[in-house]
Amino acid sequence: MTSCLRGAASAAAIALCTFAAPAIAGPAEDKLIAQLLDEGLNRSDAMEIASELMDRIGPRLTNSENHRKAEDWAAAKFASFGLKNIHREPFEFGLGWNLKSYSATMTSPRSLPLTVLPVAWSPPTGGTITAPVIVAPMTKVENFDAWKGKLAGRIVLVSLPGETSASADPVFERLSGEEIGKLDKYTLPRHDPEGLAMQVARRGFARKLSEFLKAEGALAMVRMTYRDGKLVHGEGYDFVPGQTLAVPAMDMAQEDYRRLVRLEKTGAAPQLSLSIDASFDDKDLMADNVIAEIPGSDPKAGYVMAGAHFDSWIAGDGASDNGAGSVAVIEAARLLSKMGVKPKRTIRFALWSGEEQGLLGSKAYIEQHLATRPVDPALKGIDSYSAWRNAYPITPKPGYSQLKAYFNMDNGSGKFRGIYAEGNVAAAPILREWLAPFSSLGADKVVMSKTGGTDHVYLQAIGLPGYQFIQDPLDYESRVHHSSLDTLDHMRADDMRQASVILAGMLLQAATSEKELPRSPLPTKPDATDPFKVQDPNQ
Repeated sequence: MTSCLRGAASAAAIALCTFAAPAIAGPAEDKLIAQLLDEGLNRSDAMEIASELMDRIGPRLTNSENHRKAEDWAAAKFASFGLKNIHREPFEFGLGWNLKSYSATMTSPRSLPLTVLPVAWSPPTGGTITAPVIVAPMTKVENFDAWKGKLAGRIVLVSLPGETSASADPVFERLSGEEIGKLDKYTLPRHDPEGLAMQVARRGFARKLSEFLKAEGALAMVRMTYRDGKLVHGEGYDFVPGQTLAVPAMDMAQEDYRRLVRLEKTGAAPQLSLSIDASFDDKDLMADNVIAEIPGSDPKAGYVMAGAHFDSWIAGDGASDNGAGSVAVIEAARLLSKMGVKPKRTIRFALWSGEEQGLLGSKAYIEQHLATRPVDPALKGIDSYSAWRNAYPITPKPGYSQLKAYFNMDNGSGKFRGIYAEGNVAAAPILREWLAPFSSLGADKVVMSKTGGTDHVYLQAIGLPGYQFIQDPLDYESRVHHSSLDTLDHMRADDMRQASVILAGMLLQAATSEKELPRSPLPTKPDATDPFKVQDPNQ
């Protein structure tokens, strides 16, 4: 369609002309797409939903009290929209962890409050710890011997301080056409079984380090954060019962950490006072995904799905990672429900938990509904991440054929610019067709490369059509991702309106189209890409 006046008999189409909304295409969906654009661009609830989640509830660490509060809120939202089959799907996770307060102050050679954040699932300090620091960087177990007998009664600085950082990369960025074009390349697969085995072996070092420190009589450990600008992060992965850190652990801003190192190296060791008031919760070791649906008219037609991970880290409010994706999923559900769509295929909405600990929620959904892989049950939490993706054979379940399309959002709050085809050359033409109505909103690129690190990955790993959108970076990777800046201030309202509308539009077309996205073959075990590789044991 080249003019918004074509077929403008409907009020929604007239509204599009009035508000200069983009032109639409595809005669079968013209009216519905017009209604979607009108409602989603002129009467968006995205930012109100975002404020309720981020400002009022805040960060949502997996299995924490705050995550459960957010689950209740999301279920109530879906119910208020009139969605059906709203439920939680529990999966094995581990300990809950709830943080009340924390502080860190340098008490000598002068008094100075420090910028810190406890490491998630850190033990509490049981009050305030006051002790001198010692700089003792350790990155592998082989470093421990050098520090035996030297750490008793100390707060141990365990990171290498490095040099003051100076980044030449832009803080805030929108993608150019040239940059998006560079993504349109087929990513050759690589399989390195020895390297994967070493990755698994290296995990758990933080716990081994904490056990060594406790055995040596150290009181706490402090690590340096990985960005400058007084940003702190606090990621932690030791949530399995009986396998938590042995001493309290803090994440400290680079500027404060390096000051302590300089003082310790040039005179009397500075003294710190640390406090972490946190508690473990072992009442329920199961975490939950939240699921809701708009039922389809044909039970044999299968379902399409949109998802985003609902959990976050404890820094900031979990706004861009991944409150933004969660808000887009919720807003897409509101838009489609308000329009009264009657799709052929069921439209399912998923808010995943445990993504930050290894895509555990979406993996649990796959194992329950779609397919299984033979993974050692002794591998828990993050240790199961690489193992699951590389375990063969894949055994499809009866529900494997029912999932026709999955769309994921998890790269911050930047506007959609297109979609990754994940190397599926047969799916690209249909994805391009479904994006076409939104080309003048800036989302018109289908690129062949893969993108990873989020909840569509395991679907792709079993041959199912799971896709992630190309998004403008904004300040997501440069400052916001996993950091104390991850608040609503860094979410762009216009971008969220655009992304929510396009997500809803892709779902609508996937649920009503006679076409189905072609699937990749069911993966089988690959050969090692480099059969002659010799693994470096020091890596």
